[in-house]
Order: sequence, then C-alpha cells, then structure tokens
Amino acid sequence: MNQGMVVAPQPEAVEAGVLILREGGNAVDAGIACGLVQGVVDPQMTGIAGFGSLQAYLPEHKVHSCIDFHGNAPAAVETDMWEDLIEGETRDGFGFILKNRVNDVGYQSITVPGSLKAYSEAHSRWGRLSWSDVLQPAIKEARRGVTIRPHVYKWWTQDDGSGRVLPAERLGFSTSGKRIYFHPDGRLKKVGETLMNPDLANTLERIAKVGADDFYKGEIARKIAADMASNGGLLTAQDLENYSIEEKKPLTTNYRGLEVFTNNPPGGGIMLVEMLNILENFNLQDLEHNSLEYIRIVSETMKRATIDKDRFVGDPNFVEIPIAKLTSKKYAHDVSKLIENGEKAAVERLNPFYESKDTTQVSVVDKEGNAFSMTHSLGMPSGVITEGLGFMYNGCMGVFDPRPGRAGSLSPGKSRFSSICPSILFDQGKLKMVIGAPGGTHIVMGVLQAILNVVDFKMSMQDAVSVPRFSGNSPLIDVSNRIPRFITEELEKMGYPVCRWPQSYCFAWVHGILIKDDMPMGGADPATDGMALTA
Repeated sequence: MNQGMVVAPQPEAVEAGVLILREGGNAVDAGIACGLVQGVVDPQMTGIAGFGSLQAYLPEHKVHSCIDFHGNAPAAVETDMWEDLIEGETRDGFGFILKNRVNDVGYQSITVPGSLKAYSEAHSRWGRLSWSDVLQPAIKEARRGVTIRPHVYKWWTQDDGSGRVLPAERLGFSTSGKRIYFHPDGRLKKVGETLMNPDLANTLERIAKVGADDFYKGEIARKIAADMASNGGLLTAQDLENYSIEEKKPLTTNYRGLEVFTNNPPGGGIMLVEMLNILENFNLQDLEHNSLEYIRIVSETMKRATIDKDRFVGDPNFVEIPIAKLTSKKYAHDVSKLIENGEKAAVERLNPFYESKDTTQVSVVDKEGNAFSMTHSLGMPSGVITEGLGFMYNGCMGVFDPRPGRAGSLSPGKSRFSSICPSILFDQGKLKMVIGAPGGTHIVMGVLQAILNVVDFKMSMQDAVSVPRFSGNSPLIDVSNRIPRFITEELEKMGYPVCRWPQSYCFAWVHGILIKDDMPMGGADPATDGMALTA
C-alpha cells in the first residue's frame, strides 16, 4: 500500500486518525483514536457509553476478526415489563414507541455500554501505540471545546415524525446537558458556537491514566451505578462488571468473485450476505442504474431480507438463528426466482411510525495493508449524563420488542439486533474495499448499494456513496428526492407504495475506501460533514 487513509463523517476525527498513522500507529490505533474523537465532536452519534461492531484485518499478524460490542439489557429487565405500553413501531423496524417513551429516553432506556470495553480490547490485542497516546486526540478536543458543525445541528433540530422524543429534549434531559448544549437563557447553541465539556475531558484523562476497567469496575463504575440507583435506572454495578465483548470470525460470502467479510448477528452482516447472494442471480450491470427494474429487484431483495431479519435474527445467545439457511446460495437462488416472477414481499409493521437514526462510522487502511472498519452508536441517545462524567449514555432499550416470544423480545442480558455491518472486501486475497455506514436500519441498505455501485457499475468510491439511494426495509419503497418521479410513478403503477424523502442524500451515510493499484481512494457521504484524508 502506497499510503494510508481514514474516512469518517467528522473532519476532526479523520484528522486525528491520520495523525495517529503518521506517528507510527497502525489501522487499529487510528480507528480507535478516530472513534474516541467522534464521541467528543459528535456526542449524540456515539461515545464511550455506546455500542457497536468492528472488524480488524492485520495480515502480518494473521488476524482477521470481528468484535461485537452490542449493549446488553440489564439483569433487572423483565420480559413482559413494557407489553402493556405499546403504541406502535417505527416503520423501518428501528424500535417501538411506548407510552411515556420510557424505553426511549431517561434512565430505563440504557443498556450496558460496550464501546469503551471494545476500544480497549481491540487496542490491547492489535494496537501499536500506547493506550494513552490513542486517547490524547479525544482529550485535546474535549479540553479545547468543540465547534458545532452543520450536520450536528441538523440532527439536534430535526423532527422526523418518528414518534420518539425530539433530539433537543434529549440534550436538555439532564442538568449537565442543559449546561453543555444550551445558553443560560435556554436557547440551544447553534452552528459555529462552541461546546465546552470539561467533565468529559477529565473522564477521558482518567481512562487514559488508569484504563478502561475503571468504567466497568472502578471509580467511574461506582459513579454510574449510584446515579442509576438514585434515578430508577435498570443498569447496576453488577451489569457493568459482568459485561464482556464477543470476538468472532467474520461472516463471509462471495459476490461476483469478490470475498465479502462482515459481522455476525446481532449485527446486520447477515442481511448484507443474504442480499448479495440473492442479487448475484441477476445481471444488474445490464440494467440502467436506478432504473425501474433495478429498483424493483433490489427493493424486493431488501424487503425479503428484512422479513427474514424480523422473523429470525436476534441475539444468537438467546435465539436460534438459521444462519446456514439465510446465507446459503441455494436459498438465495430460490428467493431470486420469486422476485424474477414478480411476486411482491410484504413487510409488516405494528402501527408504523417513521424512523430515526444516529450512529457513526470509521474506515481505515494503513501503509502495511492493515484495515479497520467500525460502526458505533448510542442508538437513540438516552439524554442521561451523570453529573461530573460528561458523556451521554446509549438509549438502546428502545429497539427491543416489548412483545414476548419474538426474536427481538426483551430478556435480561440480551443484545438487540442492529443493522450495523462494518465490512471488508477482497479480490483474490488482496484488500479491495473497507466500508460501513451509520443510519439506523437503512445502514445495510446503504452499504449494499455502495458495493453494487462499485462492483456492478464500476463507480469510484466517492461516486458510489454519492449517487441517489433508496430503501426497501418497510411496507413502502423509500426514495431520495434525486430518484426521478417518472421512475417512482411507474413503481406505483406496479402496485408499490412509494415515499419520497425531501433529502437528496439519505438512507445511511456510507463511508468507504476502495483500493486500486495499491492506492486507497476514499468516499465520504455528502450527507455529512465528513471527508477522506491520506496519511
């Protein structure tokens, strides 16, 4: 590899990752440093109290592995505790709407955080620089204050009709949040203004000094547990101490000669594999990109993978998932015949609301040919900030199904499904692509389309993440505003309900690196403020 590269939605985080590479760090060091900075400069997208999945490839050390760090439901959870509170389900399956939004915001919405544990474990196993060195960029950003970027402010002020608590209400839920994100007169801070969060800087400095275990077993853990106990939270000191990550071999398939490596359930990689296997049965390159037939075939594929996910996929420690069947070429061929014959799939939702999304992504390659892809998130952030600690906790309880007896139902210690699918592709054993995305249940749909754009339509990485996208993960086909109306009108004539979004760039924010002739070429989704930068 002639040079390294970092791609992410936040320029400050990309810069931090590149500096780590230039200081002698490897792709893992850079990815973790980038991820930590993301939690400072985009604190509702991710943070040390979040969850996620990462994939690391270090050929010199014969390492190719995934770390799953989804948030577990606390031990105090009861399987039927919210069954009588159901009002509806988000249309794309990104969670349930309950009375008083108890699963969505506040102390009961928090799962056991996994992010910091994963950052630390990945670094200790595969990193090159010291733990303190990797944390320094995030500490520096937190100490000097964060400039509010347009993409951050847009999320704070949007009302997407999801039925969930509005972002600004989450920001002001706690005393610390009101101090960090609002002026003394109650006005929300705006683009270009500065967020000062010295508590977060102090927390990160302590973690750099004494290690991540302090969050799970030490002084920070005691502060977390005390705050939860005082405010009716489900999370306890025992939950923190018992939390562990899971390292697994990647889930794999082959798409038109390329080897695809992605994550296992409860992540979304199983959907990506199923969809690529189905679409391999169609000559997509013979179709015009985003033509009527192309959108029909790919949307039907998305819907069928969504139906399978809803029915079968959850935490493999709690649910028996027919992985072999869902990822088999034969099953994919059988499904492709149904699509070829014009059969329509029907995704079911309970009193559907619109969806919400907040997650982030980092993709890294270094000069040695190591690669790192990580998607990490707060889910929908809980709004809770323990006084003196500075970070916001995840709100991942909102995605569990309150109805007992289903793949995604509540259970103590269980992780919920997420669409995150950090992926790495190879061409005859040579590193070809590093890719991933934030974006709720649209994540896997965005990553799928970017891969198709590169492989079937020979696009550059930047073009692949920039051209218009659509999504078929609900009863409708959702399209961005750049999909022509003469196409969607024909879809409607065929009996497909269509929802046109006002945004030109939507359905995940895909960030990737394509390697060509040993040169990395990056693509940062134009919907964000991100960038690709070489090292």
